Amino acid sequence: MSSLRIALVYNQKKEEPTLQSERYDSLEPQRANGDIADTLVLRPPPRLQSSPSTDIYAEWDTFETIDAVRAALAEIHDVTLIEADTDAYEKLRLLRPDIVFNISEGLHGVSREAQMPAIFDLLQIPYSGSDPVSLAICLDKSRTKEILSYYKIATPAFWSVSKLSDLDGVQPAFPCMVKPLHEGSSKGIYNSSMVADRSELRTQVAKILDEYSQPAIVEEYLPGREFTVAMLGNGENVNVLPIVEIKFDSLPAGVNPIYSYEAKWIWDRSDAPLEIFECPAHLTDGLRSEIETVCRHAYRVLRCRDWSRIDVRLDAAGKPHIIEVNPLPGILPNPEDNSCFPKAARVAGLSYQQLMQSVLALAAQRFGLTEPALSPLHSS
Repeated sequence: MSSLRIALVYNQKKEEPTLQSERYDSLEPQRANGDIADTLVLRPPPRLQSSPSTDIYAEWDTFETIDAVRAALAEIHDVTLIEADTDAYEKLRLLRPDIVFNISEGLHGVSREAQMPAIFDLLQIPYSGSDPVSLAICLDKSRTKEILSYYKIATPAFWSVSKLSDLDGVQPAFPCMVKPLHEGSSKGIYNSSMVADRSELRTQVAKILDEYSQPAIVEEYLPGREFTVAMLGNGENVNVLPIVEIKFDSLPAGVNPIYSYEAKWIWDRSDAPLEIFECPAHLTDGLRSEIETVCRHAYRVLRCRDWSRIDVRLDAAGKPHIIEVNPLPGILPNPEDNSCFPKAARVAGLSYQQLMQSVLALAAQRFGLTEPALSPLHSS
């Protein structure tokens, strides 16, 4: 693949120094013409209004992740870093990159994951990943499940709750799950999110409404095994990477068998990782085929592009159901960190650098920037 001018657009966790390019110390047009060297520097984080929720930046990436993506792309391409803030539009307008590698999550509003891609569309700049419509739909758990249900793709029964009085019409079987409607990275999904009775249900819904200022989704709890499935490709050429199983028996004794915020970010640490993921999962050929089929169907009807991670859980009869679709998958670079998409890619034979380069190549091919190539899993 020939070298391209790439803008890496990202959000960085604010408890850390900020990764940025000296190219944009100012917005003067003459500094954006690409004739100066990008030098990575550390900048202090901006002062932002605090939130009662401790997981406000859970979806954003660390310095280590952003720099690993930059380094992977820079093996082939000229990479400029652009933080997804209110200055991003002007920086992109001046830079006019060949293509954007998008890992930005946004912060405010239900459209936050779609905001940067909408700007790319406005500026007619090609970019990796799904379009604004698919990103916004997939962030809204009820809208995602409505579409899946329309296409008869199995997903747990659910109710959207905008105010406590809405619970009068909600009659789930217990236990059930309570989650924020518009979050990812296990934000708002705690051990207490699995509720055993109406009193716990009311308490947990009230917490979501108060702390996250958004509706809650009440979801049928499925008692079977849970998997996460990395998808890579477009159209008829979508690869299902080796399936990852979440092993709940690795969690601390007495906690609920769910992949909660505590399990993802507190109990599981790089210096003391949980043995929570098994990849490839031990599956019968029949179950593997069922999981791959339902994930391909979901990927297609939600119009995902280039890559996505899809979470699947089995019901009591062993039937796979789609739990969530994540068009902006987590991509921690350190193999000691439990990050499912890079883990599945490594098992498939792709290094972290090859994974990032493959996603970019898929996007570039969609926009006609490069000649069609073989699947990254089948190329020599």
